[in-house]
This record gives sequence, structure tokens and C-alpha cells, in this order.
Amino acid sequence: MSHTNQGKTRLLARVRRIRGQVEAIERGLNAEKECADILHQVAAVQGAVRGLMTELIESHIKGHVAGAEVASQADREQGASELIDAIRTYLK
Repeated sequence: MSHTNQGKTRLLARVRRIRGQVEAIERGLNAEKECADILHQVAAVQGAVRGLMTELIESHIKGHVAGAEVASQADREQGASELIDAIRTYLK
């Protein structure tokens, strides 16, 4: 079982909120709202995505790197490598 299944409901709720925020940006652009308002909405989406990423990183560390259930050093190294790759992609 994937460790994301444990917090699936919470993670999906975050994703739905992010979707709603993005849709609000689209509505604002269509309605020609003030750019400052849209900038605030974009900043809120960025923060929400960062929060989701943070939660997923924490879960990955606990489930694949530092968790007691990680079977071997090779599994830990693989988990760390996967995390490093994801962070590099995120920071680009």
C-alpha cells in the first residue's frame, strides 16, 4: 500500500482546494478583474501547492527514508534518491 493512501482524503481535499483557487483565477481573468486581485490569487495557489508538496515530502521521508518499516539500507537509499529527484524538479 502506498503511503499516500494513509492521508488520501486529506491530500485530495488539498488538491480540490487548489483546483478551486485556479478556477477562481480563470474566472477573474475572464471577468477582467484587477491584476492585483489576480496576483493575490496566484500567490495563494503557489502557497497551497507548496503546502501540498511539503506534506508529500514529509510523508515520503517517513515512509521511504526514515520510517521503521523501511526494510533495508538499499530501500532507504532508493527513497532518498527519489526524494532528491522530486525536489530538484520542484525547484527548477
